[in-house]
This record gives sequence, C-alpha cells and structure tokens, in this order.
Amino acid sequence: MGEVTKLTGLAPHVLRSWEKSFPDLHPKKNSAGNRAYKEHEVELIFKIKELLEVKKYTTEGVRRVLKGEKADDSSSKETRIPVDVKKDLTEVRVFLNDLLEKL
Repeated sequence: MGEVTKLTGLAPHVLRSWEKSFPDLHPKKNSAGNRAYKEHEVELIFKIKELLEVKKYTTEGVRRVLKGEKADDSSSKETRIPVDVKKDLTEVRVFLNDLLEKL
C-alpha cells in the first residue's frame, strides 16, 4: 500500500475507504495482511481519483461510470496514461519538490 499511496498521492485511509465503496477495487492481501495492488487496480485508483477530484463526481456517479452507465458528462473520450508513465512522473515530481525544499 505504501508504494500506491506515494504513486497516487492518496492517504492509506482513503484507499481503504475506496475498497469499501467501489467493488471493483479489491487488492489481494499477502500472508502478512499487506495489500498487493495489481496494475489494473492502480489504473482504477487513478480513474476514481480523477472522477472525484477533477470532474467532481459523487461516489454514486463514479460507481455509475465504472459500471459503464452514462453519467452527466462521461461521454467525452479520455486519453489513458499508462501506470508506468504516471509512476515516472510522480517520481520526478517528488524529486523536484525535494530539490525545491533544499534551495
């Protein structure tokens, strides 16, 4: 979960809450009880985050979009950014923020 929280910028409690709210988000837990997210689940987290924070959907609206139902403005076609590119960009952002703090 730690890597996913750094990658997405979300707090662990938010991810746990989303697991309850969105049935498609259910990472497997290893023997120690740690969550192991798969690539498609990380992509889903980014999609949920965008719908909630950028497009200002409600939780129910996000559920409808994820089910494939049309929500108010979900008809626009979006360009998907691969997870590895998002991860690289996040690492660059963290590096630049660290550098800025040192200046």
